Amino acid sequence: MARNVDKGRTSWRPWSLRELTGALAAGTTTPAEALDRAWARIADTERELRAWVQPYLRDPEPVTGPLGGVPLGVKDIIDMVGLRTRCGSALRADAEPATVDAPILTAWRRAGATPIGKTVTAEFACFAPGPTHNPAAPGHTPGGSSSGSAAAVAAGHVPLALGTQTAGSVTRPASFCGVASLVMTHARFSMDGVSGVSPSLDSHGVYAATVDDLALAWSALMDEPDAGLAEPRPPRLLVWTGAAGPEMAGALASARDRLIAAGAVVDDFPADKLVTELTIAHPVVMEYEAARERSHELAAGSALSAQLARMLRAGAAIPDGAYHAARQTIAEAGREVVELMEPYDAVLGPAAPGPAPAGLSSTGDPVMSRPWQTLGLPAVTVPGARGPAGLPLGLQLVGRTWREADLLATGCWVETALSAP
Repeated sequence: MARNVDKGRTSWRPWSLRELTGALAAGTTTPAEALDRAWARIADTERELRAWVQPYLRDPEPVTGPLGGVPLGVKDIIDMVGLRTRCGSALRADAEPATVDAPILTAWRRAGATPIGKTVTAEFACFAPGPTHNPAAPGHTPGGSSSGSAAAVAAGHVPLALGTQTAGSVTRPASFCGVASLVMTHARFSMDGVSGVSPSLDSHGVYAATVDDLALAWSALMDEPDAGLAEPRPPRLLVWTGAAGPEMAGALASARDRLIAAGAVVDDFPADKLVTELTIAHPVVMEYEAARERSHELAAGSALSAQLARMLRAGAAIPDGAYHAARQTIAEAGREVVELMEPYDAVLGPAAPGPAPAGLSSTGDPVMSRPWQTLGLPAVTVPGARGPAGLPLGLQLVGRTWREADLLATGCWVETALSAP
């Protein structure tokens, strides 16, 4: 019998990637046993959690690379050979199975990860929710659009799962589900084989239990030194509160005090006006480009959710001049923001306005990620904080382009400092 999500919540914990790879290297766990564990957890909870579209594995794959034997979830807008890419939409229900992997999945396979199936996405990676529940906050949204991947990691189904972000589709679910996430620099990997939303904004992402696990995964993916094992150094941080609600603002203030006590240099972000300009420009670019990326789907009319149809119609109505003006704002404000960030290791801020909203009818507000996503900056979600009701609250570290390893090293230091007694 599948475990009830509410009753099982306190006994669940995400699956540690570092513990698994250590056990695989030591021979105390085999790849077959790791897969058996993944399938057992999915079978035990999936009926209530609904994180997977197609849990599937044809045959065990050769165990090669530093992640050899590690089960991986794949967001269902990313092509995986042999499976349909359904994008959370009835329009793709009968799509032909992919004949090749998306390049991003090829890269993860090369590192040794074993994709075991497709995770739920919001409709075409936008805002109309999928059926996934939040294992860390029953009765509350898991966020979107990478809801299935975040929930699968939070529930311990897999130690790694792939997402994508256009607004807040990776960062927000990580915050709501209480796991760590990395959003990669825009264009770090090709978006070929991915049913994206906005070419100017779409980025790849990945979930894991902790930032330390993300550092290990990144090391394997990029064949770089493991940032989680780097010599710790107190970072220089800019703190940005944005439009955080009281619970998130309280968590951020508490984190700031603890990080200063641990040796970090912390200053206030000095240019909220620039961030506001970027936040306003983001949906103009996203909706304009989405309407053109999904013009075929918009023509399908009634086959789309009312929510997505409204967004695409609004994007189709945006004049070219307004779109180019938004892009110009992003370029100008972005130069100033990047210059302000240069002496610092990261911007520290909320990953979401607050805890996961109640109900499954909304995926929550991506406002905390919009300004940074316009600039294509990498971002790490640090889990661990909780609100008064016990719901997860994630903090966000935003770094400089192409410097994911440095950002993960900062994230590991922050994670350690905040978890200390």
